[in-house]
Amino acid sequence: MKYQVLSEEILQGVGGKENINSVMHCATRLRFKLKDSRKADTATLKANAGVIMVVESGGQYQVVIGNHVSEVYQDLLTTAGLADDSSNNADEDKGSLFARFIDIVSGIFTPFVGIMAASGILKGLLSLALACGLTTETTGTYITLSAAGDAVFYFLPILLGFSAGKKFGGNAFTTMIIGAALVHPMMMAAFTASQAGRPPLHFFGIPMILINYSSSVIPIIFAAWFSCLIERAAVSY
Repeated sequence: MKYQVLSEEILQGVGGKENINSVMHCATRLRFKLKDSRKADTATLKANAGVIMVVESGGQYQVVIGNHVSEVYQDLLTTAGLADDSSNNADEDKGSLFARFIDIVSGIFTPFVGIMAASGILKGLLSLALACGLTTETTGTYITLSAAGDAVFYFLPILLGFSAGKKFGGNAFTTMIIGAALVHPMMMAAFTASQAGRPPLHFFGIPMILINYSSSVIPIIFAAWFSCLIERAAVSY
């Protein structure tokens, strides 16, 4: 393992495997949820040449190490014997309501925030190319790159469904399919028809209020939470 020594030092610095509820990573940092942050040796971690910074925010203990974070993360999982979505919710200190909210939001969006940033940059470059007359909206290059830039936002409910399912402790593929159903072409066509004054659709006799769920956030997060709640109740029953 390329970063075995660094991963061992970080593991020791956060108080060992026994002090970790869960760990994930974003573009540059490892994000730990520790059972007791007082057991972490922040001073030693900050002094480590492989660590850029240590930050405590939103109920997370964050170790900033740079763009090679994914490699360190994999070595850390191997060194500590943790699963990719390792968690121990029974012993987790939930903290304040605001901290829990920040933890949920960051846990859902962090896995693909880098992709969202890259898509935004691509859309910005395309707008600049249009303004400079380097391309037009009818060229194949523009259409292809524009679709690539829009995809993450258009299909955002699907991505959020997957990450929210993992965050809420349910089957991530089930919640991802819920997100996919929200942006299914038939649902989008029904929404367009309703906007044109067509009679409303009914679901088991109940009138449906159709909404354009493409790029939406709150509906799929709530739906994923509710789905995971039902899943846990069914398993416990």
